[in-house]
Amino acid sequence: MTVHQIRQVRQIRTRPKVRYLLLHAYGRGGTIRTVMNQANSLVQAGWEVELVSALRRRDDIQFPLDPRVTVTTVVDEREEAYTPPSGVAGRWLGWRRGRLTEQPARHVPAGEFGHRYFNRYVEQRLIAYLSSLRDGILVTTRPALNFLAAEHATGGVVRVAQEHMNHGTHKHDVQKRIRETYPRFDAVAVLTDRDREEYERLLPGTRVVRIPNAVHSLDQVPSDHRSKIAVAAGRLFPQKGFDLLIPAWAKLVETYPDWQLRIYGSGEKKAELRALIEEHHLYNHVFLMGHTDRLDDELAKASFYVLSSRFEGLPMVMIEAMSHSLPVVGFDCPTGPSDVLTHGVDGLLVPPEDPDALADAMAKLMGDQALRADMGVAAVLTAASYGPDAVHPRWEALFGELHELHEHHERHGLAEQGHRAAGAAKGQRA
Repeated sequence: MTVHQIRQVRQIRTRPKVRYLLLHAYGRGGTIRTVMNQANSLVQAGWEVELVSALRRRDDIQFPLDPRVTVTTVVDEREEAYTPPSGVAGRWLGWRRGRLTEQPARHVPAGEFGHRYFNRYVEQRLIAYLSSLRDGILVTTRPALNFLAAEHATGGVVRVAQEHMNHGTHKHDVQKRIRETYPRFDAVAVLTDRDREEYERLLPGTRVVRIPNAVHSLDQVPSDHRSKIAVAAGRLFPQKGFDLLIPAWAKLVETYPDWQLRIYGSGEKKAELRALIEEHHLYNHVFLMGHTDRLDDELAKASFYVLSSRFEGLPMVMIEAMSHSLPVVGFDCPTGPSDVLTHGVDGLLVPPEDPDALADAMAKLMGDQALRADMGVAAVLTAASYGPDAVHPRWEALFGELHELHEHHERHGLAEQGHRAAGAAKGQRA
């Protein structure tokens, strides 16, 4: 074995375990998908990785996950997973659990987007889990989990807070807790340069790093830009702005009656969006396609992608669409689109929440196949900087550096304790 190989083996042996804490690892959100991409990449590079789901409400993981990634759950909310306790003590524990689930969380601000998923019972179980950790690297992936880790994961773990949203989109109570708790982290990871600059101003002295999310693959089938299909995708929530996109499409039907808009995703606003489609008589033009496990195939069939979000962190499905050579039409919302796109080169950006401007930009692409093709080529080149090989080594470098710093501080702290103890003993002898 060469010296280089010996060093590599030593590095692998000394790599810390990495734990990702997600709210619901069994869900379908963009954060979940990108975290699983990170976990897959790390475990393939020889790291030990555990995915920890605060809640579990489904039987199966929804995205591809390397079988070497361990998956554990803190609170399993599936009906079949709960067995009522027997005996007097068991019945008391069951009664207490029921009472705690009815009480609101104390440490998660009401303005946190996932607040409704937390109650006092979930919070207590998470605090117990976080307090039990003694080693490795803990990566928390949303403000609520970041707040809990900052206060309770104090047993010697390296803590990294991921921010998947622009700071300005958070409610004031969440922003206040960010200022109070994020300085306790070893690093705060954000998605764009604008986010990094904002968090550095907000948290002086805190290490803030910009590492974008990576697309799962750049080896994609490109669009030929001949179809008369536009695609949008995301959860059917207000954030994604599909209620703005549908009226914008209605303005185009008379001129482009043979074009289709296909919206992929599921969520709580499905009935309202369906009613909006009926209101504008778009039943043969706009389709709510539901969730698909084959979004790559559907993107390859389209001619351009539409981003109608009111706000974003870093719109990963948009970048995945660009990897299929799809140009993008989108609102220039905070943040993400303008951090990725160059207006007029690989897409068209219009003022936020302006359906008329969105319709005009879509019409420009719908009427010009050559423009779609030219912008599509540029889109592929843009997407390349978000490939796994470009992004994931940055996580490895960060984790390795933080671990080394942590070990150095641990050794230095033990040495200081030893010096103090020796000095005290010497003083006693004197």
